[in-house]
Amino acid sequence: MDQRRVVKISKYLAKHLRHRPERIGLTLSPEGWADVTGLLDAAARHGFALTRSELEHVVNVNDKKRYELDGDRIRAVQGHSVPVELNLPPASPPEFLYHGTVRRSADAIARDGLLPMGRHAVHLSPDRETAARVGARRGRPVVLTVEAGRMAADGYKFRVSANGVWLADSVPPEYLRE
Repeated sequence: MDQRRVVKISKYLAKHLRHRPERIGLTLSPEGWADVTGLLDAAARHGFALTRSELEHVVNVNDKKRYELDGDRIRAVQGHSVPVELNLPPASPPEFLYHGTVRRSADAIARDGLLPMGRHAVHLSPDRETAARVGARRGRPVVLTVEAGRMAADGYKFRVSANGVWLADSVPPEYLRE
């Protein structure tokens, strides 16, 4: 499949499985699952026809492993702005995690810490390189180090999604360094 088509489908899935399912008449379960046939039918009704084979291909080749298929259902593994409960168990984080951002956000983050900003959780990367790629989507990246081990010792909870993204409700500024 053409790479442009893969990207287009992936963005379509992100929009409708993470942020705007109602826009195409899609209903997500409380855990974020959508019926595959329902998704394919809704997409076709709204001018974006795709096949089950294309859907499976995009899920399998997505470099960030953003989606998971389970038989006849599909969901995004994290990043939702709509209410879902992914039922991810608490996990013990490594000593340090990382967050990529841009310079213009640094002052607010230094003051307020990392906040979910319309999502369910703050997304943290397991390594600096991944965080730099995330931050670079909006400009020249700044990578912040999160003292995750210290946070966990202080009682903060972490979860990790199926694609390795670490999630926290927030990160207070005293656990951050540049």
